[in-house]
Amino acid sequence: MRTGALVAGSAAVALVLSACGSGSNSPKTSESGGSQGVSGFNAATKGVVNPSDKAGGTLKLVNNSDPDSFDPARAYYAWVWNFQKGFYVRSLLTNEAKPGDDGLKLVPDLAQALPELSDGGKTYTFKLKSGVKFEDGSPITSKDIKYGIERNFATDVLSGGPPYLVDVLDQGQKYPGPYKDTDPNKLGLKSVETPDDSTIIFKLKEPLSDFSYLLAMPSAGPVPAAKDTGDKYGEKPVSSGPYKFQSYDQGKKAVLVRNDQWDKKTDTVRKALPDQIDLTIGTAVEEIDNQLLGGDIDIDTAQTGVQQGSQPKILLDPEKKKNADAPNTGFIRYFSISTKVAPFNDIHCRKAVQYATDKVTLQTARGGADAGGDIATNMLPPTIAGHDDYDPFNTKSGKPQIDKAKEELAACGKPNGFDTVIATRNTGKELKTAEALQAALKNVGINARLDPTEPSLYFRSTIGAPSNVAAKGYGLMFAGWGADFPTAFGFLQVLVDGRNISASGNNNYAELNDPEINGLIDQAKAEADPKKAADIWTNINHKVMDASVMVPFVYDKALNYRNPRVTNVFVTEYYGMYDFGSLGVSS
Repeated sequence: MRTGALVAGSAAVALVLSACGSGSNSPKTSESGGSQGVSGFNAATKGVVNPSDKAGGTLKLVNNSDPDSFDPARAYYAWVWNFQKGFYVRSLLTNEAKPGDDGLKLVPDLAQALPELSDGGKTYTFKLKSGVKFEDGSPITSKDIKYGIERNFATDVLSGGPPYLVDVLDQGQKYPGPYKDTDPNKLGLKSVETPDDSTIIFKLKEPLSDFSYLLAMPSAGPVPAAKDTGDKYGEKPVSSGPYKFQSYDQGKKAVLVRNDQWDKKTDTVRKALPDQIDLTIGTAVEEIDNQLLGGDIDIDTAQTGVQQGSQPKILLDPEKKKNADAPNTGFIRYFSISTKVAPFNDIHCRKAVQYATDKVTLQTARGGADAGGDIATNMLPPTIAGHDDYDPFNTKSGKPQIDKAKEELAACGKPNGFDTVIATRNTGKELKTAEALQAALKNVGINARLDPTEPSLYFRSTIGAPSNVAAKGYGLMFAGWGADFPTAFGFLQVLVDGRNISASGNNNYAELNDPEINGLIDQAKAEADPKKAADIWTNINHKVMDASVMVPFVYDKALNYRNPRVTNVFVTEYYGMYDFGSLGVSS
């Protein structure tokens, strides 16, 4: 009954979107009397809504759950990166704060200029801007940036963050991180040199065309060694950006206020308009929608879209609809199939799930074709070079193939089906999507029990710890993934490289470890020609799909609502969500 209701509700929403089109895109004068903006439904995907230079006020943000961490070395949620980079973490480089393709470009942040390359592309040299400071007034030096990067290596203390800098910079020295560093200054990582306080040099073992993107991540931001509190650092990180933490009450609220040591002259990216940033945490998803539509809050930082019951309230009301956007987020919504939990160690049992999955009902649970996303057939989104229409299980229609599923069940020795467990987060659309999968699998005799988990723990220790996956018998694990940076390497490598499976904070949930795929990844990383690299990633994507370890079901869209009082609203292509650091409020 629940599945039928979801289908009916989503069909109505889809019809509304199709009938109403994309809304108006009319210009609007900014409060400052300057540049023109855009308005109407989906306007923030095309340009800047309510452009304004007005400073002041409190930006009211909300999220259903805590961040995975406010520590830049541990954070891996896309919204948290957006929050960090917009408000309190600067790095050598960052993405331009502009709508459209311009937002994908890297620009200097703490660095004076883009890197100087030498030694055949293996050496990157940066000079830092003068006058950049931490919130306590101490200067940000090259050693602070090196130390911040070194913290990524201390995975025994700081689990959960992206692995790229460790993979590229360790180069066999097995650097343990600063907490176990025998260097007297705790700066013993040999591949990063700081000849003076304004110069930092990175020496790679081999060229990596995407290396600059790694230095634009919050995990490459500076951390003052004297203020590092280890695994407690996320409770009050030291700011290098325009705001600093006034307070953080885990599970309840974070308040950021202006950092008076930040100098706008050194920062061409961030607007820094509000006087204060309030992030309320732990509000039920339905209540978030009510508060958004009532004007009590400004933006939901999750940026995964309003709940299904709220979609008609927005799409059928012209006044509400003009304050909403449904961008392509760049994410794929998918679930992983464990290769280590029986009976999924048999590829035919994995293929049975591929064929039994009703992608239409999963799409519906996320909001339908317009508010939830297009049916996905492989693990590279259309926004990434290397994507094609590869569809080895003929799932483009989204409909289950019951006969094919039963053939595969017979081939894996389970003609009558089997029992398994589905891991999912316990919120809104995610839980409804898992229920839709559970119902579809039941049709071929696969009895799947749901095990919902609190979101802040889910990726790091619930499905991110292979030992827990084995102990709980998680055969199927729901996830969503967007590019860590806008290349195929930035999207797919961390999900499928078998050499990076870790004891906690693991992202290769299926525990796929295919030597051929691993070797192709190395080829793609070393390829300087972007077109040739994309072709290799196409091949990698095909082999991943052939292994039947992931079931992508939608290329994600999200129907997000913005309070009409919010200014400088646009979707950054880098994250597929509103650019938090550009937002202001009109009153």
